[in-house]
Amino acid sequence: MFDDSLLDDPDALARVVQLRTLAEAGARVRREVEASGSGLATLVADTPPRAVVVAGADSRLLRAVLEPWCPVPFVAWPGPGLPGWAGTWDTVVVLAQTPGDVVASTAIAEAVRRGCGLVVACDPHSTVAELAAGRHSSVLPIFTGDTLAAAVVMLQALHQLGLGPELDPEAVAAALDEVAVSCSPFRDIVHNPAKELALLVADANPLLWGGSVLAARAARRVAESIRRASGQSSLAADVDQLIPVLAATAPRDLFADPLDDEVVATARPALVILDDGTQGSAVREQRGRLVAQATRQQVRMHTLTCDSGPEVARYASLLLQGSYTAAYLGIGLGRAG
Repeated sequence: MFDDSLLDDPDALARVVQLRTLAEAGARVRREVEASGSGLATLVADTPPRAVVVAGADSRLLRAVLEPWCPVPFVAWPGPGLPGWAGTWDTVVVLAQTPGDVVASTAIAEAVRRGCGLVVACDPHSTVAELAAGRHSSVLPIFTGDTLAAAVVMLQALHQLGLGPELDPEAVAAALDEVAVSCSPFRDIVHNPAKELALLVADANPLLWGGSVLAARAARRVAESIRRASGQSSLAADVDQLIPVLAATAPRDLFADPLDDEVVATARPALVILDDGTQGSAVREQRGRLVAQATRQQVRMHTLTCDSGPEVARYASLLLQGSYTAAYLGIGLGRAG
């Protein structure tokens, strides 16, 4: 059972290390950007590669940012190794989040063996960094293990190489700081959007949707966080996949006993929309269909919003709001420590 009193209990909140980790997200971005300064300074835009392959962790995040902008073909390769066609005319980009990242290691080893251009963000003292050593390689030092902070560093590097858009890391860090304030454990449930959303999804099966490519990516990451924190189902998907789930939901029975075992065991869905301010016609049409179906089935809805700032900053804000929600959900369920 979910105990909402724990969300405003100073002693219970003080024991959860994860809340401090979330609050430091902006500081980690600034730290990684500062630490990578010397590595970024060595990067020089030269002849564009034939293609860019992003391998390893969060390759899909980089693809979401770069695909509309990159002047050459761009491939996200989250599995081990590299595509068979990758060679000396191509650039391989790798985010290695752990010192022994096996997937990243295989991609790096293949890139060095084939003579590809290589840009790696990793711990400079790890075995991954040793594998990356080569005449065509650049290693960007990262130390915190924060995926988002490492992605910000890599996006800066790709911009410097003429392969990606300009990114303001301070805007990303500031957006994370704003979320840390608004979702702080010291703010009560009434004034805390993450605690409010945790209450909504505590007795429900969350269905998450983001209209833009980056908002959809944030929705998938938040769904993963909710599953880890609660052990309950949580689905992030496209409109055409979510509408059948909503349509199959029976209208709410106003006279049902909320303590009845059958009612407790049958969790209803709750729709969570991640809104990053994208207002294209396709996004508006899809959101309208989704909201209309949820309204017909009397499904509760909630919106996480960040509609100002650069697109990566908006993504970071939505992701951190969802991460706070998952943390508070775990606390209320007695699963956090």
